Amino acid sequence: MKVLIFRTLAASFLALAFAVVAIAQEGKGTVITIDGLKSVTPAEWKEEPPSNKMRYAQFVLPKVEGDAKDGEIVIFKGLGGSGKANIDRWKEQFSTNDGGKLGEKDFKITEIKVAGKPTLYLDVKGAYKYKAAPFDPNSKTVLMENSRMLAAHVDANDIYHIKLTGPAKTVEKYRDGFEKWLANFK
Repeated sequence: MKVLIFRTLAASFLALAFAVVAIAQEGKGTVITIDGLKSVTPAEWKEEPPSNKMRYAQFVLPKVEGDAKDGEIVIFKGLGGSGKANIDRWKEQFSTNDGGKLGEKDFKITEIKVAGKPTLYLDVKGAYKYKAAPFDPNSKTVLMENSRMLAAHVDANDIYHIKLTGPAKTVEKYRDGFEKWLANFK
């Protein structure tokens, strides 16, 4: 009888210890480093292995109620092009929801600092011209209406492109956390 009680207590203790560790790990984000400076992502961002060699890191952001798709954050490291050229290219990935050309009201470009480095920051809304393989001329474009992209071109020792893309409501839910994460590199 004493052995049974001891085994039950031991099993209960182990289960509790594993639960405490799981809860502690659940609240942690991922550390991302830019030029030796680090910032921890919000815990709700779900890191996944980069889907191709061009990606430095990527995260899924669970969709909000009513949206059909999750949001995505992708970080690219070491790609070229000037800040202006990349911002212009990213704007071209959007049209108005009815397929027209974007107007000044559809995007905003600001200058910020990320890891102490000059950064151009784009906020663009409309229909995202999604291509699974963006540099493949044979890749089919899918128009995803009511989308939004927050994108940063960071001029560090390496150039970093950091993009949050997805349905507009989902992107809005994560916008504050994304902007605080960018500002917190120390």
